[in-house]
Amino acid sequence: MTIATRVRYWLPLLPLLGLLGATYWLNQQAQPEPVKPDSSARHDPDSIVENFSAIRLNEQGTPHFIMNAKKMLHYPDDDSTALEVPRITLLAEDRPAILVTAETGTISSKGDELFLQGDVEVLREAGTQQDQFMLKTEYLHIIPDQNLVRSNRAVTFIETHTTVNAVGMELNNKTRTIKLLSKVRSEYVPPGN
Repeated sequence: MTIATRVRYWLPLLPLLGLLGATYWLNQQAQPEPVKPDSSARHDPDSIVENFSAIRLNEQGTPHFIMNAKKMLHYPDDDSTALEVPRITLLAEDRPAILVTAETGTISSKGDELFLQGDVEVLREAGTQQDQFMLKTEYLHIIPDQNLVRSNRAVTFIETHTTVNAVGMELNNKTRTIKLLSKVRSEYVPPGN
């Protein structure tokens, strides 16, 4: 078979091969670009510190806020800081210290607020005019610069002879007051009973 005969057999297939190539090219142009992973939506820590401890001083240079945690993780996407097993001590001059523990916590991006979750306990040491008390809840919001501790969840307050249950509270360590917000129930057990 000669070359001219071979070309004659293949000649009708050339437009089909050209059409096939053009169809493939158009199909490639019509396909959307592959989705690239969006790393801005990720919530990965950029730093992890174990056995973390920090002390905040007041204007006079004395400690007024001490924070410890088993682990601290900082997240750059929202500038938040997560804490595992945090322990906070609020100190005020001439007032009993307040110790706060929880399972987890989050520090705001500005570092001026602390949100605690899970088995939160607040213990105020006894003072000259006050008995020791304990507060238990599942959520607590601490604003150290204002000496405020708040919760919008169920709280149980236990003092020497009194147990109080409520929903929501605000503790002001500066004025030494506790405001219970709703559904307040109290039980008093006289001494010697």
